Amino acid sequence: MGSIFWDAQGCILVEFLEPGQTIYAARYIQTLVKLRRALHDKRPGRKIILQHDNARPHTARATVEKIRTFGWETLPHPPYSPDLAPSDYHLFGSVKEQMRGQR
Repeated sequence: MGSIFWDAQGCILVEFLEPGQTIYAARYIQTLVKLRRALHDKRPGRKIILQHDNARPHTARATVEKIRTFGWETLPHPPYSPDLAPSDYHLFGSVKEQMRGQR
């Protein structure tokens, strides 16, 4: 399983879990810390607006608090939405290109 964070300029962070691992709140927070570092390096000085679904690791109290301490805004996601994130339709071609040759 992989987590991918991107913006209009391209991929910011790609992180893969080891086989058998799952994402829980503390693990997602570790990923957000890595994302914060990547944003600092690749997109310094930008206002961050995070869009993620309403999975439990994303909505856990600890996660919400960490996002708040980072000063990021979170876009709401409708509960039980059958849709992928609206940008997913444009993501996969770009991700395939950037990951070409990687295993």
